Amino acid sequence: MKHWKLERDNDGLAWATLDKADSSTNVLSAEVMAELGQVLDACDREPPKALIFRSGKEAGFIAGADIKEFSTLDTPQKARGIVRRGWDLYNRLAAVRYPTLALVRGHCMGGGTELALACRYRIAVDEPGTKFALPEVMLGIVPGWGGMLRLPQLVGPAAALDMMLTGKGISARRAKRMGLADECVPPRVMESAARMVALSGRPPYRPPLLQRLMNAAPLKSFVAAQAKKQVARRARQEHYPAPYAIIDMWQNYGGNGLAVPSNAPTSLDAIVGSKTTRNLVRVFHLQERLKGFGKEAADFAPQRVHVIGAGVMGGDIAAWCARRGMIVTLQDQGVERIAPAIARAAEAYRKSFRSERDPDKQVRFVLDRLIPDPNGDGVRQADVIVEAIFENLDAKRALFRDIEARAKPDALLASNTSSLRLADIAQALKNPARLVGIHFFNPVAKMPLVEVVQGAATDESAAKRAAAFVRRIDKLPLPVKDAPGFLVNAVLAPYLLEAMRCVDQGIAPETVDAAALAFGMPMGPIELADTVGLDVAMAAGKGLAGAAEPPRKLAELVAGGHLGRKTSRGFYSYANGKAVRAAAGAPPPGLAGRLVQPLLAATQQCVANGIIADADLADAGVIFGTGFAPFTGGPTNYMKAQGG
Repeated sequence: MKHWKLERDNDGLAWATLDKADSSTNVLSAEVMAELGQVLDACDREPPKALIFRSGKEAGFIAGADIKEFSTLDTPQKARGIVRRGWDLYNRLAAVRYPTLALVRGHCMGGGTELALACRYRIAVDEPGTKFALPEVMLGIVPGWGGMLRLPQLVGPAAALDMMLTGKGISARRAKRMGLADECVPPRVMESAARMVALSGRPPYRPPLLQRLMNAAPLKSFVAAQAKKQVARRARQEHYPAPYAIIDMWQNYGGNGLAVPSNAPTSLDAIVGSKTTRNLVRVFHLQERLKGFGKEAADFAPQRVHVIGAGVMGGDIAAWCARRGMIVTLQDQGVERIAPAIARAAEAYRKSFRSERDPDKQVRFVLDRLIPDPNGDGVRQADVIVEAIFENLDAKRALFRDIEARAKPDALLASNTSSLRLADIAQALKNPARLVGIHFFNPVAKMPLVEVVQGAATDESAAKRAAAFVRRIDKLPLPVKDAPGFLVNAVLAPYLLEAMRCVDQGIAPETVDAAALAFGMPMGPIELADTVGLDVAMAAGKGLAGAAEPPRKLAELVAGGHLGRKTSRGFYSYANGKAVRAAAGAPPPGLAGRLVQPLLAATQQCVANGIIADADLADAGVIFGTGFAPFTGGPTNYMKAQGG
């Protein structure tokens, strides 16, 4: 076999190792699945005492189905063929008489998780990289190879639907607690543990009685209804049909997507043939393209980061880098200015680790890497230095003159500026080729995109190292040229201003936001402006959108010191950080189109001006930087679909 190796040891155990040829990761291509059938054939001819599945890759267990193959499907019949292949093969695996076990180390995604579910036992290796997930919903499709059947039976429908409807990953330790993994063991004993469990003869795990009852009528209908309510709060069925299909297939068809009539709105035919699925697969490929930018300087492995400015952005950048394993020094004018950033980081870490064993210990480990540094001593040892002070050109120039004199010659110098030209800041440097923009978005922990800005003088190698750094901290680098607002803010500013002009014309903020949400935006533009800060929105409007006069209501609020969420009052009032809204009225016809038109035009202009290399990257940047409705495939893709 080309991709699988089947070995038998002296104890009668069979070890099936997947090491997909010519690939850094294991994906379940047609060839791999065919060879899995051969593995089962061999075990049928000579049944082992137990069959253990493991990976021959450093990069995880199985990454799921081969998306390249899925992307070429052009008929529902071909899609059904792929689903039937996996459904039948995994049912065959689940039915074998000898014990089966999946030894999961690293990522276990989609069809990989479904293979593990078809085994009698599962062992999770206790490492940060070990994650179980069924992320098909992120591609607009469903877990069709048995995940919708077996996961609810194993962990209960509430936990299973949460995994399938969000696509989120489950750590090794959490998998053990919820029953997805039978054991969670350190790497040094993983093979001996797999051997012991596979030969133990113990019965397969069964969830508690209440969870089993929730898989049967009448509780099943109640669970499905609650799940639909939760999904409806996040996604409309006309925009994202897959989560509704998952609920329907679990509730009414035993998790078998093949059993749904082809003319039903939740059928495989409807799902695979939808524009949403094509566009979400497109978004997946765009994301992979962004990840590729960090590979051009893959040997750049920074260990120490120095962040200057402990405000919301700087503090959160520092906290994120420490969370990703780097030693971070955080500088500001005094310890009293740094302390709130450390406290905010500690709270974020506590939330992040709350499901882990000994979370307080985990928090302490990360906080040990986040070091207050009011004197800026960390500049001398830093591999990456990020400036995140207030937007003042003279202040930034003075700071970089000092940094350049003290930093290592090979240290990466970066500014997090969002509105100033990099070329203007670089004039302060003896070697302006060292300066690059690394522009994060707020909130840092949630926004996946980071713009990597190359100024006229920026050396190509500096930009490549900046992209590599962004990937090291698990963000998506987007190369952009030096221009006011770069890409994301340049398209966002006219969108927000148009929304605020609508308010000036008497349309309620709630109605404006409702129109944008109906279009598919994750947050309404008025609430977004409040979240960004109305003072920031005012400055962005003047600098980026060419607005001679700001919207009247915006000017009134800023003059009164009502700057949005951070002051508990803006266009909305805020209680406990949440907007207090009146009921939204019916949006006037064409309101959503009016709101997004300035964003669409600005995106086209950025491509035309060469700020971004091409329309596909523009779509990637606007989706991952603003949340622009992913089901559309991005603004330029949306315009093409509209005939624009």
